[in-house]
Amino acid sequence: MTFKPQVVSLILILCIGFVSCRSAKTITDNGTLNANLSARQIIKNNAKSESKFKMLSARLKIESNDGKKSQSVSVSLRIEKGKTIWMSKLGIVKTLITPTRVAFYNKLDGTYFDGDFTYLSELLGTHLDFNKIQALLLGEPVFKPNTKDYEASVFEKSYLLQPKNQNDLFELFLLFNPTHFKMDSQEISQSKEKRLLEIDYLAYQEVEKEILPERIKILALENKDQLIIDLEYKGIELNQKLRFPFRIPSGYDQIELK
Repeated sequence: MTFKPQVVSLILILCIGFVSCRSAKTITDNGTLNANLSARQIIKNNAKSESKFKMLSARLKIESNDGKKSQSVSVSLRIEKGKTIWMSKLGIVKTLITPTRVAFYNKLDGTYFDGDFTYLSELLGTHLDFNKIQALLLGEPVFKPNTKDYEASVFEKSYLLQPKNQNDLFELFLLFNPTHFKMDSQEISQSKEKRLLEIDYLAYQEVEKEILPERIKILALENKDQLIIDLEYKGIELNQKLRFPFRIPSGYDQIELK
């Protein structure tokens, strides 16, 4: 994979989290690590911390750097949990992600993409779906661990869960925060293809009794190609009535991803 403009656009579209609101409070990590904590206990505590909101709206700042070009954009973000992720940049560029659809259009160049998760799954070498993307955005494990196949240990300031037998296609490492048991980091590596996807949750905050990411850093590597994405979210509101308007204008050119 090389980071073609279309691929970068999709990565930016999918790598979205959220934070910040008028009543938000940054969380200070003060959890004490217990080296004897089992995988079962870590997974149980993580399940308790799962986000329970129904609707979310926010302003999102996205900064990206591929080593050759840097760009920064601010978008409006709306989420209906389990159903829809919607973004708009002044109505000029819009994105819609549902359990069955990945679509966006750009009024500046008259292009659009409308498909499913097939291409992105092939790109990552593993099945990708709406729930995995949503989990990434909420600071929850992309691949849900279970007590049978995972083992626990302590790594630096986090609890580490990893499969007892790593997959031949990719290796997975999940680091959990000892304060609130959301993710500190998620790493998926494919050594044969020289690929790495690392999602680091740099800070969390409490919003209306929910623990949500505040800042996220995403690193995507393949061979000599590198993409870094930094996310910062502001003006978050939970459980307000939201609309998700999206209609691809006629006459636009479809983007073909290869």
